[in-house]
Amino acid sequence: MATLLYRLGRISFRRRGRVLALWLLMLALLGGAAASFSGTMSDDFTMPGTEAQEAMDLLERDFPQASGAGGTVVVAAPEGETLDQAALAPLVREAAEVPGVAAAMDPFTTGAVSPDGRYALIQVQFDAAAQDLSEAQTEAFEQVGADAEGLRVEHGGEAVTAHAGPHASAAEVVGVLVAAVVLVITFGSLVAAGMTLLNALIGVGVGMAGLYALSGAVELSATAPILALMLGLAVGIDYSLFITSRYRQYLSEGVPAEEAAGRATGTAGSAVVFAGATVVIALCGLSVVGIPFLTVMGLAAAATVAVAVLVALTLLPAILGFAGPRVLSRKERSGRSTGQPGREGAGFAWGRLVTRLRVPVLLAGVVGLGALTLPAQDMRLALPDASTAAEDTPQRQAYDLTAEGFGPGFNGRLVAVVTAGSPEGTASAAQEAEALISGTDGVVAVTPPQPNEQGTTALLNVTPATGPSDAATEDLVHDIRERVAGIDGADVALTGTTAVGIDVSEKLSDALPVYLLLVVGLSVLLLMLVFRSVLVPLKAAAGFLLTVGATFGITVAVFQQGHLADLVGLDTTGPLVSFLPILLIGILFGLAMDYEVFLVSRMREDYVHGDTPSQATINGLGHNGRVVAAAAVIMTAVFAGFVLTDDPIIKSIGFALALGVVIDAFIVRMTLVPAAMSLLGRAAWWLPRPLDRALPNLDIEGERLRHRLAGEHEEQERREHAGT
Repeated sequence: MATLLYRLGRISFRRRGRVLALWLLMLALLGGAAASFSGTMSDDFTMPGTEAQEAMDLLERDFPQASGAGGTVVVAAPEGETLDQAALAPLVREAAEVPGVAAAMDPFTTGAVSPDGRYALIQVQFDAAAQDLSEAQTEAFEQVGADAEGLRVEHGGEAVTAHAGPHASAAEVVGVLVAAVVLVITFGSLVAAGMTLLNALIGVGVGMAGLYALSGAVELSATAPILALMLGLAVGIDYSLFITSRYRQYLSEGVPAEEAAGRATGTAGSAVVFAGATVVIALCGLSVVGIPFLTVMGLAAAATVAVAVLVALTLLPAILGFAGPRVLSRKERSGRSTGQPGREGAGFAWGRLVTRLRVPVLLAGVVGLGALTLPAQDMRLALPDASTAAEDTPQRQAYDLTAEGFGPGFNGRLVAVVTAGSPEGTASAAQEAEALISGTDGVVAVTPPQPNEQGTTALLNVTPATGPSDAATEDLVHDIRERVAGIDGADVALTGTTAVGIDVSEKLSDALPVYLLLVVGLSVLLLMLVFRSVLVPLKAAAGFLLTVGATFGITVAVFQQGHLADLVGLDTTGPLVSFLPILLIGILFGLAMDYEVFLVSRMREDYVHGDTPSQATINGLGHNGRVVAAAAVIMTAVFAGFVLTDDPIIKSIGFALALGVVIDAFIVRMTLVPAAMSLLGRAAWWLPRPLDRALPNLDIEGERLRHRLAGEHEEQERREHAGT
């Protein structure tokens, strides 16, 4: 692979004008397609095979008037006053006139008035699903009651959240600016930093434009583009940093520019391909969970990462060709490089310290990360609801006002769907279900059964005493399902947004151990191929588990338990979003293996060339630790930029990823890994002979390429000598 990438790097360098023009043309074409064909994003979290989703599908087929998006207009009179039907009648008429509204119900007719008469809920039913509502419909709904004098009017429900999904903001620019500063400090050259950043931004632009161009034909969740942007930007800068750093090293050693570009692409580019492949595989592996929105999210992010790899291997050598020797600092161009004896970097000193104190370092690291993992045992997962939205959003205002007037359970009402073979059977079963559900602890109210036109399906609205993301509501859903399971001759299914969220969270929780095992098993296999060792992959996998555990623990402590929540601008604590753990495992796995390969490959290279295991470990950390540290700081800055957004989902994902990178790069890879490698000694590189013969040699370090280049150099010298 190194030889193939070496040739690719030289071709891209030599034909840099064509390569740059091709990528810019692709960016323009995809940008035009995105502007012309992009569609709307959706927050429709569907879960095939679950009871709640099957009941939703049944309602859409047999009870279409009840399957459309719902909205709620929450009205409150001033303190000490009460509402009357005459005051609310204009608001009910205004809501009924919103385009696409099938019905707007008078709260005095439905009984949706608080006991003190101060609060009322106007239930609005649209004739289309939430994802099919236009922004004009949503805006019109939010204007209901805007002119009501003396009343507080808030708007909630699916009609509000249909177009209120997360979106990119200027906060991400902070991460890019920090990345630029780190690149300048690392390279000592504005040109090198600018070329690296420009290359990554072009790659992100191509990936995001392609994603939005497909959004008209493929339904994307609102989170998918943000995740793709987050990952594409981070890995794009990282991969360009690795290759540019190796290119500068070869230039400073006197290698001609085109040859340096080829060698950098062949060696560092091999690590980039491996690292990118691990991220792509892990993200594509999200499809095995069987959740459509998570599959699309993973594939979208994987495609953006794949583009970042291609750009790093082709466009970067071309851009480096335009930059010329200016990628080196002035000191390096003048021949006064820092590579003189006696001027070793801090990485060598850190490596000697870690290897000398390897046992205390390992004990402290494992115990410390294990202690940080403890809060993870209380981790709860749920789909986001209005209770955790930013306090100034319409859906949060409506949630709080509803809870104030009626109790939190009115924000997460459940729907029981009853079906039987005949209208009579359905009516009888619905009455029995009403009695059973009403007698369940935690139920505030159950509406009388509402049959469809044929009488074959009936639904009952159930109001719990607790909020949609409360643990007691989850228990209530299970209790109700157990109680109605014994009704003879009928099927009773519990659904609604709250029930769907509970089913999604439970399925994701069940899939988490399987996915973690898949990812860890994959890491062991891939690292065994790369390093031709048994213990190195096992050590890498153990370090990854420490990273994931500590990251989960701290994230739970902040976002669920509320410790230091003010530091990240979190308004309200609550369960973690259901898909965060699986996403975190998939993404951190790729990044962890990235740092592992870049550090340990240099250790293996020096060990193969005759250094002792301890000295090889010190050399690997000394030579590559600076670049890994810079890459980790950049990754952290890019991810941390998303913590500044208002959306709690994106905030938690950005926080967890930034934290995971810090823990894995600085504690696990640059501290525990060298300590463990030093402790293992020569045993770290042991591989049984049968396995050695069976495994293919991927040559990530470019050993074959070096031998081939050395042979070609010797042959050229012989020819020159023979010619003289």
